[in-house]
Amino acid sequence: MRIARYQAPGGAPSYAVVEGDGEDAVLHALEGLPYDGLRRTGEQLPLGQARLLAPVEPSKVVAFGRNYAEHAKELGNEVPEVPIVFLKPSTSVVGPDAEVEYPALTSDLHYEGELAVVIGRRCKAVAAEEVAGVVFGYTVANDLTMRDVQKSEGQWTRGKGFDGACPLGPWVETEIDPSSLALRSSVNGELRQDGTTADMLRDVAACVSWVSQAMTLLPGDVVLTGTPAGVGSLQRGDHVEVTVEGIGTLATRITG
Repeated sequence: MRIARYQAPGGAPSYAVVEGDGEDAVLHALEGLPYDGLRRTGEQLPLGQARLLAPVEPSKVVAFGRNYAEHAKELGNEVPEVPIVFLKPSTSVVGPDAEVEYPALTSDLHYEGELAVVIGRRCKAVAAEEVAGVVFGYTVANDLTMRDVQKSEGQWTRGKGFDGACPLGPWVETEIDPSSLALRSSVNGELRQDGTTADMLRDVAACVSWVSQAMTLLPGDVVLTGTPAGVGSLQRGDHVEVTVEGIGTLATRITG
């Protein structure tokens, strides 16, 4: 089931179930937040008449670095023995089809397509075998990175936490097996990343469990699971698309 967050003309942001595809897709409005159950209001709106927003409003985005061996290798890094985890603030989150301004702080902005995990209930110290019970669903992410800033500062907060650094969308898919999904990224129509979540060094359950040992995860929080090989630089005017099999395509345009 696809759960979107949207805004109708003149309306307030709301959640909805998305049914149908293409021009026939329809939003079925939901009452309140979707984490405590899906209660339809009876209102419907063609998807084409609404603006899709980031599908969740996380209190935090927790991300894994170097979780694909080939990605670590392409940047000249070793595979970490202990997971590398960093935070992206809520102010970095934008939705599908967002325009992200090329940051003035960098001359080397990179795309990183990723599978994103959306938490569905408050949890702490979750065992790996129990993670499925706290996951609401999955969406697509682009972990935009100021690579030169990341390298020069040693820690990754500014390099990966700037405004607009975390495009998410187009919606959350609640019924999917994340273990072996094709993940592809293209820039201006040219394929740049062509990977699979089967190559993650630590799978979804391991990632969520690891993070939850240290911090409480809240409904709507997001865990980014890393990016496969093929990352690279972006220029002003570039159009980036990240597609995860079974979920959809997240588009972002770089402006400035």
